[in-house]
Amino acid sequence: MEYETNNWIWDGVYNHPHVFGGLMLTAALLGLSTSYFGGIAVPQLPFLWSDSGIFHKKKSEKKRIRVYMDGCFDLMHYGHANALRQAKALGDELVVGVVSDEEIIANKGPPVLSMEERLALVSGLKWVDEVIASAPYEITEQFMNRLFSEHKIDYIIHGDDPCLLPDGTDAYALAKKAGRYKQIKRTEGVSSTDIVGRILSSLRETSHEDPCEESQSKSAHLSQFLPTSRRIVQFSNGKAPGPNARVVYIDGAFDLFHAGHVEILKSARQLGDFLLVGIHNDQTVREHRGKHPIMHLHERSLGVLGCRYVDEVIIGAPWEVTMDMITTFNISLVVRGTVSEYNSSFTGESDPYAVAKSMGIFQVLESPKDITTTSVSQRIIANHDAYLKRNARKTASEKKYYEQKKYVSGD
Repeated sequence: MEYETNNWIWDGVYNHPHVFGGLMLTAALLGLSTSYFGGIAVPQLPFLWSDSGIFHKKKSEKKRIRVYMDGCFDLMHYGHANALRQAKALGDELVVGVVSDEEIIANKGPPVLSMEERLALVSGLKWVDEVIASAPYEITEQFMNRLFSEHKIDYIIHGDDPCLLPDGTDAYALAKKAGRYKQIKRTEGVSSTDIVGRILSSLRETSHEDPCEESQSKSAHLSQFLPTSRRIVQFSNGKAPGPNARVVYIDGAFDLFHAGHVEILKSARQLGDFLLVGIHNDQTVREHRGKHPIMHLHERSLGVLGCRYVDEVIIGAPWEVTMDMITTFNISLVVRGTVSEYNSSFTGESDPYAVAKSMGIFQVLESPKDITTTSVSQRIIANHDAYLKRNARKTASEKKYYEQKKYVSGD
């Protein structure tokens, strides 16, 4: 809320000319009468103005800018989260359209995650204010007008990478023509295509393909993400728990951040005032799962930090929740879900939650969903041929983008 402090008198003159004229005439007469009668005290004119209520300072409310961004948001990753963070920075309220399964199939191929799962992921991001389900892949004139009239959208946002329809035309051409389009910078080093490639590569590692081909395939899908402290700060809430806050702690791999992760984090957050999440490093995940995570530690940490229910993360959290750790972070409750991919047969170590249990601050939460990283990967493997074809098209498109890309300021 802002107050207009300048020219309020002239606003009064403009809006109430007859009243203002009357006041001026009265002031003139009072001036004459006081000069004539000398000692009679008369209220000052400004006092009269303030009591009249006519020239009270006007209150004006700044219009909130609403921006819209759409996408498939299949295999949600920190690149999606960063795109939505950038979009939110261009306005005050962010509305996100999640493209329907049917539209994705028609334009890109089969999605890995269902509409329900993709909605849970998008709604769980800290920068999202509103979600439109089953949004169209193409911004048609009819849908654009609906965005402007029904949803009060001021600008439509997209990344600097091209988004083309099957006929080769720009999906955002109408928004650009209307002067209601803004562009953000694409996040380097990750894409859904890249993640699918990593999953397919992990499948080849367990098969009996030619060693040279396997090595080339694996190197082609190594993470290109370059973590910076600035990006971590951008994703962080930047707030510490208060002295009397109830701090809840949960740990895990959080690989291929999915709807199951969002729901268990939501349940954990409801048990306290501050949710602290421990992200195990790649080696710990390898030791307790029998295989390396698909996404490395910093990628997984950003995925978790983008969740609206998470207040802070420990990057590379220890496997065991020790007394020192509980004291350092003032942890009131340690929780874990019922769905986990950690296999106790890979290690002879003791219970990592033994200390918390002995203190009476450990609780098992019923996982709201039974989705796992492995189950998501298996969906891709089950449609191996379809995703190979889809990735071949997308890889060529991304290669062309990187060859032609230019620096875009701001991220």
